[in-house]
Amino acid sequence: MAVDLQKVKELRERTNSGFLDCKTALEETGNDIEKAIEWLQEKGIVKAAKKAGRIAAEGIVKAFVKDNVAVVFELNSETDFVAKNQMFTEFADKVANALVEADFSSNEDLAKILIDGVSIEEHTNTLTAKIGEKISLRRAIKYVAKDNEVVAGYTHANNRVAVVLLAKGSNQENLRHVAMHIAALNPAHLFESCLGEQELSEINNRIENDPKLAGKPEKIQASMKAGMLKKEFVERGVLMYQPFVMEESKTVAQYLSDSGLELVDATRFEVGEGIEKKVVDFAAEVAEQMGK
Repeated sequence: MAVDLQKVKELRERTNSGFLDCKTALEETGNDIEKAIEWLQEKGIVKAAKKAGRIAAEGIVKAFVKDNVAVVFELNSETDFVAKNQMFTEFADKVANALVEADFSSNEDLAKILIDGVSIEEHTNTLTAKIGEKISLRRAIKYVAKDNEVVAGYTHANNRVAVVLLAKGSNQENLRHVAMHIAALNPAHLFESCLGEQELSEINNRIENDPKLAGKPEKIQASMKAGMLKKEFVERGVLMYQPFVMEESKTVAQYLSDSGLELVDATRFEVGEGIEKKVVDFAAEVAEQMGK
């Protein structure tokens, strides 16, 4: 049966599938558009299943704030090139809006969240089939501000680093500036308490017994101890003690205080962190493909 090229065009517009896939789908279904769509969906599931075990360590991270809710998430692809694909970026926008509205408490919950009545897992399977690379929503964090609290977020221009924060107060713009600081400097800890009791005890004992304090007046000792403690915390990457990037005469803690803010929590995502990337032997991969 000859394929109706007008129907091929319509099928491509409705499914975003390639010309050859649409042509084959119509050939297999007798030029029936609706059956061809079902055929493509079934084929897509098979394609996506074959790619499920592949490593997707590229993609984007995105912070999104709406009213009193902030989310940050990582949407992965196999290559940076695909992360710039229009279908990929449009899907990322839909994910952002869905996460703001959805209730989830773990990354395992993400696949079940619905977008236009279809689960995110089904959407990523379809996208995997259409684009030809594994697409997956890896992780997400959500903050909801209560009364007298505020959320803020920042996504770096390259979409590879994003930060969301929750704080007591109301100055969202200045809180966003702190998000930019976190994105740039990637502090190891938010607060000194994050270091743990044992590490804090070791630091304090070392400072108390520092030979430089010997024979100094009590007030001088107190000033020296404060300076040494600040230096220790800066070296260990504690956010509150770092010089604020936009106003280095102040620490981040001082900038927050001057802004009427008290940080509650913050999360920084970077694309691919913690994923062990597969080292590909290109010649072997080509040989494997040719052997199929």
